[in-house]
Amino acid sequence: MSSREFKMIAKTMAGLEDVLAEELIGLGANNLELGKRMVSFEGDLALLYKANIHCRTALRILRPVYEFKAKTTDDIYKKVKAMNWYEHLSEDNTFAIDAITFSDYFTHSKFVAYRVKDAIADYFMQKSGKRPSVDVKDPDLLINFHVAHDKCTLSFDSSGESLHKRGYRVAQTEAPLNEVLAAGMILKTGWRGETSFVDPMCGSGTLLIEAALIAMNVPPGIYRKNFAFEKWKNFNSELFETIYNDDSNEREFEYKIYGSDISKEAIEIAYKNIKGAGVEKCIELKTMPFEEYTEAPAEKGILVTNPPYGERIVPEDLYGLYENIGERLKHVFMGYSAWILSYKKECFDKIGLKPSKKVHLVNGSLQCEFRRYDIFAGKRNEANNK
Repeated sequence: MSSREFKMIAKTMAGLEDVLAEELIGLGANNLELGKRMVSFEGDLALLYKANIHCRTALRILRPVYEFKAKTTDDIYKKVKAMNWYEHLSEDNTFAIDAITFSDYFTHSKFVAYRVKDAIADYFMQKSGKRPSVDVKDPDLLINFHVAHDKCTLSFDSSGESLHKRGYRVAQTEAPLNEVLAAGMILKTGWRGETSFVDPMCGSGTLLIEAALIAMNVPPGIYRKNFAFEKWKNFNSELFETIYNDDSNEREFEYKIYGSDISKEAIEIAYKNIKGAGVEKCIELKTMPFEEYTEAPAEKGILVTNPPYGERIVPEDLYGLYENIGERLKHVFMGYSAWILSYKKECFDKIGLKPSKKVHLVNGSLQCEFRRYDIFAGKRNEANNK
């Protein structure tokens, strides 16, 4: 088996670059560089497979194969056509191109993609009179073409469908949390399963499921039907099977994960998803509004939640909801650390507690904050004097 190292790029969401880098280091990646919504790193084929199966905060893993400079689409065409495409494709294969441009030279990513496609098609036409066809839905080779100023990077996308689509979600509520964001939020808190975990506004259960997978160290990629690299010419199925079936790092979770929501329908959906992920043994669910908590479900623990922001889901009394959150945290969740993802400063103000940490994250297109509140038992100065 060749253990030749090559460069890879893992894409992620804004604010999660550091936790993604940690994940990659844990898998044995070398020469990491953090960028904007991405981490570049080096490793071998085994790492490419591992990153796809194990990374909780990666959206996709790209393998750059060709970097060059170009200022016109004709330059791009010539350079791409000069590649040895038979190494990667044959006339009977299908391909697709995803082009992204941040450049004054190239303002239309669709046109750039079109020229790359032409170059590949013409390469084959000249060699054999036959050409591979484009299949946008499920190509044998998904090509990512990235232009920054005049620097072009042609990469092969090893993931295919975005890695946040784990494969365990059976149903969803109105505004489900992206799985990568949910996992990133939990990893940001530092929680790895050492205490109980509570989400009192759990919606379709994404935070609960991602927490269970983290606590038991179950790779999120095992639910996926496939990865794009399985169609690559150099696919090593034996190596992949070994990595996919290795559960030697899984661990027992000694505590419980508690989820509740005001909506009965959300809890029913959460239950289906939890069953889909096979983690029902460590999660307890109930239908209940947050303000009805009279005691914490466990003596010690962490609370992580993503309440409505009044954007897609509009509760009757948005500010009242956040007042209730602060009030319940103070009275019921003493000794906990509580992490809340929200969007409006006014909502946070209504919680009425001083955050000990603020992390910037993006949920959908919204610039959000993820704030940590340490709920002390008794008065703060007493807690410090103990």
